[in-house]
Amino acid sequence: MNSEKEKMRQGEWYDANHDPNILKDRLIAADLCFEVNQIKPSDPRRDEVFKKLFGQEFENLVIMTPFTCDYGKNITFGKDCFVNVNCYFMDGGKITLGDHVFVGPSTGFYTAAHPLDVERRNAGLEKALPITVGDNCWFGANVNVMPGVTIGEGCVIGAGSVVTHDIPPYSLAAGVPCKVMKSLKE
Repeated sequence: MNSEKEKMRQGEWYDANHDPNILKDRLIAADLCFEVNQIKPSDPRRDEVFKKLFGQEFENLVIMTPFTCDYGKNITFGKDCFVNVNCYFMDGGKITLGDHVFVGPSTGFYTAAHPLDVERRNAGLEKALPITVGDNCWFGANVNVMPGVTIGEGCVIGAGSVVTHDIPPYSLAAGVPCKVMKSLKE
């Protein structure tokens, strides 16, 4: 039988609220987020805290604080990424950002889906579906990316958008729900 953590990693329904190992991992990440959010931006100790949070270093990653995530180790960044202030990465599922991704302020990446029936939802079940962002994407402010979404390379996602479905490469997309407005291919 799979552990709750294994179910989480496999995109299956899992108990997100009562499993001691999952709760411990989230508490460690919460403490590290709190710590990094208290350090001055000019203090080099920030890089060490981010390394602990993510379990690795990333090339030319800039994250403005405050920053919040659930686990940290389920997030990967390509080279030369920028994450503006007040962003939240709900990383029960894998969140992968390619190279040269720019994330506007107050943007959220949400991998958790919850059951629609009240009994299972109240029991604490959730499913974590991965989010993948290609190279050279730009997110305006206040964008929300929902579970299981893939955003192709070269996309621009307009401010305030709620991305509920995959976005093809080189698209300008915006709205609630987010829709492709035009192709950005030259």
